This record gives sequence, C-alpha cells and structure tokens, in this order.
Amino acid sequence: MPNERKTEPAMTASTEGPVRTRRGETSLLVHVSMAHLVSHFHIMTLPALIPLLPGYLGVSFVEVGVALAVFNLVSLVVQTPIGFLTDRFGARRMLVGGLMLGSASFLSVALFDSYPWLLVAMAAAGFANGVYHPADYALLSSGIDEDRMGRAFSIHTFAGFLGTAIAPAVLLGIASLTSVKMAFATAGLLGLAVAALLLTGSSRPSAAKSRVPASPAGGRSGLFTPAVMTLTALFMLLNLSTAGIQNFSVAAFVAGYGVDLALANLALTVFLFSSAFGVLAGGTLADRTSRHGHLTAGAFLATALLVSIIALVRLPPVALVLLMAAAGFLSGVITPSRDMLVRAAAPPGAEGRVFGIVSTGFNIGGAVGPLLFAGLLDHGYPQGVFGTAVVFMLLTVALALYQERGRTTR
Repeated sequence: MPNERKTEPAMTASTEGPVRTRRGETSLLVHVSMAHLVSHFHIMTLPALIPLLPGYLGVSFVEVGVALAVFNLVSLVVQTPIGFLTDRFGARRMLVGGLMLGSASFLSVALFDSYPWLLVAMAAAGFANGVYHPADYALLSSGIDEDRMGRAFSIHTFAGFLGTAIAPAVLLGIASLTSVKMAFATAGLLGLAVAALLLTGSSRPSAAKSRVPASPAGGRSGLFTPAVMTLTALFMLLNLSTAGIQNFSVAAFVAGYGVDLALANLALTVFLFSSAFGVLAGGTLADRTSRHGHLTAGAFLATALLVSIIALVRLPPVALVLLMAAAGFLSGVITPSRDMLVRAAAPPGAEGRVFGIVSTGFNIGGAVGPLLFAGLLDHGYPQGVFGTAVVFMLLTVALALYQERGRTTR
C-alpha cells in the first residue's frame, strides 16, 4: 500500500527523514535533467554547425544529412532494446555509459576531421542517444514521489529543450571565435562533465524514495498496442515537423530569404528558447485538462499557421524573430500533453519501455527528415523547408485528434 512507505523506520526515525527524501528527489531530478540537457545539446551539435560543415569538410548538405540520418537510424535500432537492458543492468549505469559514449564521439570528430569518420562518430553518438529516454524515465519513475511526478517530467523536458536552445548560439559562437573543431570538443567535454557529476553525486533513486516498479502488464506483447503504435507515428510526425526548422532553418533563411547568418541564428535561438518556456506553460495547461490530444492539436495548428506566414512572406527582421518566438512557444506547449498521452497508453510499470518504443518515432523522422530537407536546399528550394514542415504539422494535428478520439472512446 502507498501509505505503508511513510511508516517505515527509515522515513520516521527523525523529522529529517522526509527532508532527506525531498532532497534526494531534488538531487536526482537535477542530475537526470542535466543529462537530458546534454542529450539535446548533442542532438543539436551537428545541426547547429550545418551552415559551416560544407566548407569545413568539403561536402554537400545532403552528405551532412546522411550523417544525421545515420545518427537517427542507429538510435532507431537500439532504443527499444536499450529500454529492456535498462531494466536489467540499471538506469543510472546505462545513463552514465551513454553520456561517456556520446561525449567520446564528438571529441573524436574534433580530432579526425574527415567525412568518413564523421559517419562513424554519428553512429556511436546515435547509440548513446538511444539510452537517454529509457534511462531518464526509469530513474524518475523509481525515485520521484507520484504526487510530484508531473512537475518532475515537466522540468526534465524543459532541461532538454534548454539544451536544444543553447546549442546553436554556443557552438556557432565557439566556431566563429576559434574553430569548428573546438565546437565539437565543447560538446564532448560538456557530456563528460555531467557524467562525472552522476558518478560522484547522490543521484541514485534510493537517495530519494525507493519504489519497487509494478510488473509490466502483458510482457512485450502488452507494450505494442494500437495506441502505442499511433503515438510512435505521432512522435515521427512531430520530429519531421519541428526538426526541419531546428536543423535547417538557418541555412534556409540564408540561402533563400536574404537573411544574414547572425539574424538567422538569432531567429532559431529565439524559437528554441521560446519552445523551452512553452514546455513549462504546457505543463500547467496539461494539468488542467484531460483532453491532451485536443490541446496538442490546437497548439500545433496555430504553429502551422505561423510557420506558413514565415514560408510565404519575406518578413522584416523584428517580425521574423517575433513569429519564430511565437511558433516556438506553441510547439513547446504541446510537449507535456504529448507525454501524458504516452503515459496513459503505457501498461502499469512499463512507462520507461513505452517511452523507449514511442521515441523510435523521433528516430524514424530523424532519419528521413535530414535527407528530405537537405535535398530541398541542395536543389534550390529553401522555402520548401518551411512549407514541408507545415505539411507535417497538419498531419500531426490530424493524428493527435485521432488519438484523442480513440482514447475517449476506449
């Protein structure tokens, strides 16, 4: 019984017991959130440097897109198996290993500046990327009190979005002041620093509130339900919708809209920061409604309208930045509701594995999207980056409404 946990001697031996528990939960949340920030920073490392990579490596945009596709294909293949390995070998151990492997991958790119090695390093980084969602959600589920779980998920997601937001400014800034090599090295060193913090800090779930997870219902077959498969498709469309903007908007602005690199980078940075704060607002909205599919559809429909304006109109700088900010905020609002849809579809005790399964949708989109959007740039259709993103956004709206309808009729 849940109440029995509060009567254990370790929790009632002194008045500091609950304080230690809350402090342990806070430490766990901070450390896991920092790892999530690094994971998104690593995801954005190659996309942030896309405007510089053709000149640096002597390759086309499509070849850079192939490197991104390799990253996502490897993540796609390993993410679900890693979810099961996490349960067997321990989420904390897997998370530290993922951080170290991802960091080593980007440090190696700084040492070996060849395109073939970039492909090898992106494969290793993609393997590391497959660790984060299963390990993060398993740690949070086992170490955070149920009453604070929603807020913990929101902060965890915010940290990831923050990593996405700061990556372009940090990496392009370092590349412009020093070199592209140093930008890759910075990404690697950041991950090693957080891995060291996890190894030396009190980030174990037992430091917070040990909880025995429930038995997964139905084994593996109980995880691959129609609802979970629909959400996997939803995650794929979300990636195709937003990753085109995150990864290729700077190059599209410069190539097709007469926008200089500094303004294009500013517009993207504002979009990403607004997305991060939109997550926090979305968490509050998600707590106030049970119709998370409707909230997702409404916010993303508004996002599609704003991106349509960006695609069709050459805007003055201030208007461009403001529209990118609004679009970023609305795209962030949907994220907590997206996660609530996943949690509702997961069998009891299998949230981490289900998040691992549906996250493969991100990787499918990440494998297809770079080739599609890079092809548009290489063939002289930079406006198509935004137009294609709008199409995927509208498909996402339709699927979110379908998922909500199915959830309410079950």
